[in-house]
Amino acid sequence: MTKILIIDDEAYIREVLRDVFERENYSVSEASSAKEALQILEKEHFEVIFCDIKMPEMNGLEFLDAFEDRYSTPVIMISGHADIETTVEALKKGAFDFIQKPLDLNRILVSVRHATEKEFLMSETKRLKKKIDKKYEIIGNSPAIVEVKEMIEKVAPTNTRVLITGENGTGKELVAHWLHEKSNRAGNPLIEVNCAAIPLELIESELFGHEKGSFTSAIKQKKGNFELADKGTLFLDEIGDMNLAAQAKMLRALQEGKIMRVGGEKDINVDVRVIAATNKNLQEEIKNKNFREDLYYRLSVIIIDVPPLRNRIEDIPLLAQHFISQICESENLPLFEIEPAAITALQKLPWYGNIREFRNVIERLTILCNKTISVKDIEKYVLINN
Repeated sequence: MTKILIIDDEAYIREVLRDVFERENYSVSEASSAKEALQILEKEHFEVIFCDIKMPEMNGLEFLDAFEDRYSTPVIMISGHADIETTVEALKKGAFDFIQKPLDLNRILVSVRHATEKEFLMSETKRLKKKIDKKYEIIGNSPAIVEVKEMIEKVAPTNTRVLITGENGTGKELVAHWLHEKSNRAGNPLIEVNCAAIPLELIESELFGHEKGSFTSAIKQKKGNFELADKGTLFLDEIGDMNLAAQAKMLRALQEGKIMRVGGEKDINVDVRVIAATNKNLQEEIKNKNFREDLYYRLSVIIIDVPPLRNRIEDIPLLAQHFISQICESENLPLFEIEPAAITALQKLPWYGNIREFRNVIERLTILCNKTISVKDIEKYVLINN
């Protein structure tokens, strides 16, 4: 049920509003002063707040100042004495709406409906962001992974290009995600491109876009990933698989901050931070004429090497518990336990597939075992497959 808090020093106004809201099946609480309201808000959450402007001790504008740093609930201001300047000031301080007395009941209900929609959207956004953040969490306290986390903290706030290296399955995409989330570009897009998954003949179109008619299947103009990532971050995964023609265009984009669509005739300015990742030894690729040396030095201003799981086995207990909780929650299973001896057995495995393989193994154990994962389960469901 939607909960509304009414703040007004006039009992009559509170009574009128309560009557209106309760007829619409809203739950209503009252406060006769802004100070009393702040005390209530310390203990209880509301979807909407109605607040009078003119009140003794602390007025409505002062309430907004005290309120906005701690809460995100929409506040609808009401007043019978307000002028345009007061209205503008209230909205600048974060008020959701402003309604003049005498109160128009239809106007009030419309404003409440819009405010509750905003509150729902904000709550849903926070929930989804928390879920996404949990998905990309970097788990571990080993020296190797702490070094990676410290590097992210140092580098993320800058616009410096970063090359992330490491074996398949180590979590290079997690590092790229946090470099973006902790940067000044976090409010803008993070566009991810898997260079290994795009056919060589299409990669230029994917990165830089194309004009209508520039090739047989180009039936309309298309923006490339550089344009889509403008003011944000472009993450180029498996950069070592990019062909030499696309590498040349990439080099120009990094040097000049300009791109040209396939079949285009004019430059397009772009403001993009590029983060690249690879599981290949690019120095070897340069020797074999598969990768441009000048592009390598453009991309590798900062290198973050993500360690393989075999070099951070002290993180396996944390990783195991993290994945067990994650999988049990997604599969609606009771939370599993894992015996210390089973953890030791997992730590002795080579983990050639790194974190990706480890998660798959934990998922297998969680599904096939009975509440507690034991050494026998490791022998039965893991060692037989390795």
